[in-house]
Amino acid sequence: MDIYVSNYTNRLDAKGRVSIPAPFRAVLARDGFEGLYVHPSLDQEALDCGGHALLREIDGLLSGYTPYSEERDLLSLALMGSSEILKVDSEGRVILTETLKTYAAVSNEVTFVGVGHKFQIWESGRFRARMGEARTRARDSLKQPGSRHAAPDAPPLRSHGARE
Repeated sequence: MDIYVSNYTNRLDAKGRVSIPAPFRAVLARDGFEGLYVHPSLDQEALDCGGHALLREIDGLLSGYTPYSEERDLLSLALMGSSEILKVDSEGRVILTETLKTYAAVSNEVTFVGVGHKFQIWESGRFRARMGEARTRARDSLKQPGSRHAAPDAPPLRSHGARE
């Protein structure tokens, strides 16, 4: 299964290019997407990025709404209308447009973060703060009684010998 995991921090060069981490480029290559699909995240001050897998995820999300409904049109506008397809050069670099950099508050350094079917590009300081918050909230969530992530009540262990 090709998914994006881990995080990598890279600097933008003097021409504004940034290298996509090699493991992420490998997933994009296997996905067969030419370029890099990017849109401002709906719930973070970051950029959501990917290839065909991300587009399939968006299509699946949109297909849950009635065609031509206001909800579907608004979501489609937010996800598709603000998206860009960036060219990846032969060295695996992209140039983030001013619109994308402004949205994510990117200047000199970015952190690429794998989140499964997509990856995100964050301003590095914002990512560190969000990661700290995510860890704290995840830890607290797992400690909550009745958490859906808590281990279910297991049946008592039984012997599986010849005689029961």
